[in-house]
Amino acid sequence: MSKHKIERVAAAVTTHLFILCPNNSGSTYLSRAIAQSRHVWSLEREGQHVLGFAGPQTLNSPWPLVWAADAQRLAHFRDSPDYDWDRTRKAWYFHATAARTEAPVLHTKAPPFLLIADQLRDAFANTRFIIMVRNPYATLEGILRRWQRTDASARTLNLAEAGARHIVACFEQQMRNIDHFGDCSIAFTYEDLCADPRGKAAAIRRLVPELDDLDLTQRLAIKGTYDEPLRNMNEEQIARLDPAEIERANTVFAHSKAALTSFGYALMV
Repeated sequence: MSKHKIERVAAAVTTHLFILCPNNSGSTYLSRAIAQSRHVWSLEREGQHVLGFAGPQTLNSPWPLVWAADAQRLAHFRDSPDYDWDRTRKAWYFHATAARTEAPVLHTKAPPFLLIADQLRDAFANTRFIIMVRNPYATLEGILRRWQRTDASARTLNLAEAGARHIVACFEQQMRNIDHFGDCSIAFTYEDLCADPRGKAAAIRRLVPELDDLDLTQRLAIKGTYDEPLRNMNEEQIARLDPAEIERANTVFAHSKAALTSFGYALMV
């Protein structure tokens, strides 16, 4: 690992920007758009998957998509003794790229990071968070569809229930993140982002003034499946859920209405 490269990035970076967002909730476009700024050092992969990251990773766990579905899984990512932020910082600085070497912002994301925002703020200077959630049913469909791509037998009603528990736990943690990190964060929903990308770009610029060229209306390639401007894909995704999956998810969501309504979502009936 090049000591010179690490020192050069460390000397340039004055702000560390993290997206805190559950998986399958629309953060990929936002992260890619931020990475286009000439003021940003960014990583090609999620921060948790960069070579040299010291901590638990979803792809190496038994629960790559539903890592918040119960206490054991939450503890695995929240309380791991494997976190080593000095080592991780060096790895991120080494692998980061930027349009110009004096870029002052380092940006990354990884869904489980929403569980450890306190560690991130303690470990990195001038930390800023973008906190986001998405319609829980659209999020659930994304989880089920992605799981099915890797295991054709895996799309089961049990997974729908586990996915719902995972989403509720993420929502509840995001509520705590908003309360605890209001002085260094901005919070909005995926739906708000899609409806008003210019307004959300302006809000992010207020949080991180260095991002004066941030454009959330640009066309970007996302996950190799589409290349287009940001648009709300909830309706088409929710339509792919079958009634039994919705019913099983509702057994969880019905007991957690406060988590849903706090972000403006309602139970589907």
